[in-house]
Amino acid sequence: MTTAAQRLTELGITLATPPKPVANYVPWVKSGNLVFVSGQLPLADGKVTVTGHLGAGVSVDQGAAAARQAAINIITQVNDACGGDLERVVRVIRLGGFVAATGDFTQHPQVVNGASDLMVAVFGERGRHARAAVGVPSLPLGACVEVDAVVEVR
Repeated sequence: MTTAAQRLTELGITLATPPKPVANYVPWVKSGNLVFVSGQLPLADGKVTVTGHLGAGVSVDQGAAAARQAAINIITQVNDACGGDLERVVRVIRLGGFVAATGDFTQHPQVVNGASDLMVAVFGERGRHARAAVGVPSLPLGACVEVDAVVEVR
């Protein structure tokens, strides 16, 4: 059986230090068996990887790549919440995807698939989840996407 850590290695993903919050909140809260992960931006090396708006210069592929990076940051936060043991993840329950977009942009689900696809690639069936994908006029630091999560752990 392949573990989540092995899948990350196969995907060429190394979990870095969890990104610090950009305002007055904590990156995750554990309540019972649930970990609530605050919205994660597509940060890598302390910088937003893709800024701007879908429908105005940012392509669906660029947005999906940004959502994937936000999902890497979610996994990093969950790893921290689980003391470094991703095998404690029972199920990714829900992802919330926020897409900075123009009013006429309608491909929000395809953008947020960048995060959803990674959860399934890393956790297999445990990564299948409920989800929302909504358009918003702006996001922190000019990011084109933000993703939050609820994850069940043991």
